Amino acid sequence: MNPDKIMSLGIAVLRTEAQALNTLIERMDQSFVEANRLMLACRGRVVVIGMGKSGHIGGKIAATLASTGTPAFFVHPGEASHGDLGMITAQDVVLAISNSGKTEEILTILPIIKRLGVPLITMTGDGNSPLATSATVNLDVSVAHEACPLGLAPTASTTATLALGDALAVSLLESRGFTADDFARSHPGGKLGRRLLLHVSDVMRSGEAVPRSAPDDRLAEVLMEMSGKGMGFTVVLNPESRVLGVFTDGDLRRTLDADLSIKGSAVHSVMTTTFAAVPPDMLAVEALNLMDTRRINALPVVHADGTLAGALNMHDLLRAGVA
Repeated sequence: MNPDKIMSLGIAVLRTEAQALNTLIERMDQSFVEANRLMLACRGRVVVIGMGKSGHIGGKIAATLASTGTPAFFVHPGEASHGDLGMITAQDVVLAISNSGKTEEILTILPIIKRLGVPLITMTGDGNSPLATSATVNLDVSVAHEACPLGLAPTASTTATLALGDALAVSLLESRGFTADDFARSHPGGKLGRRLLLHVSDVMRSGEAVPRSAPDDRLAEVLMEMSGKGMGFTVVLNPESRVLGVFTDGDLRRTLDADLSIKGSAVHSVMTTTFAAVPPDMLAVEALNLMDTRRINALPVVHADGTLAGALNMHDLLRAGVA
């Protein structure tokens, strides 16, 4: 098969699936609103069931619902008839997916679902099928034809079902007032979660790891402290641990340019007294933005009363996955 033929086949598949989505948009009606209402009113969880390719799509829909504020999980209908039906309670809503609406494994457990009295939302390609006619509300995901040239492999139909599942999840997200902070709390391991959840206090260095100097320390001592702690600066403190200033690599270069004595000069005479600092309860990503704006690589972390809490540099943010 030549490259042009391969390209044309790929484009044809995308066009078929795009047309299926366009048709789905035109067909949207109050059944979608009713499905949203039932899920929003659910006091338990949305239990998604489906066989084969519909099951794979159902697993993705359940995961999307769960990560956007609607508690949900997937149950395999074949396993459900062998004990997993106990996972469905009277507080739940069932979302059953079957393109034909005649999937045996789902129809087998349908009487039990009905006996529980839980709302049943279905996604089918046949509104007259046994599953669709048993539903509290049926969502029509029918397609004119599959993208598969044999008309056999679920392609356009699974795309339409997945897209409608996303539409439900997003509409529920908006209905619940689900925020980026809520999303971060359910994704603490991802970069977004780290950026929205980690505070400066979670990633800063503290205690003996923080380079610190007294105002009268000679620069030779200060340089030893900076070199030993490896943060590119030192914090200058009074006896009450209040931050008086910082001495940075840049201050050292200026000191050398001024031909001042490293052994004889006290740090208070060359330190920077107007400096950027952050509180420990600031989001780490905000500290990162401040560093980027000010073009600096390290910051003292200071309590509201001016006392030292810790220190933070760009490497700490990189290790934490914030930067």
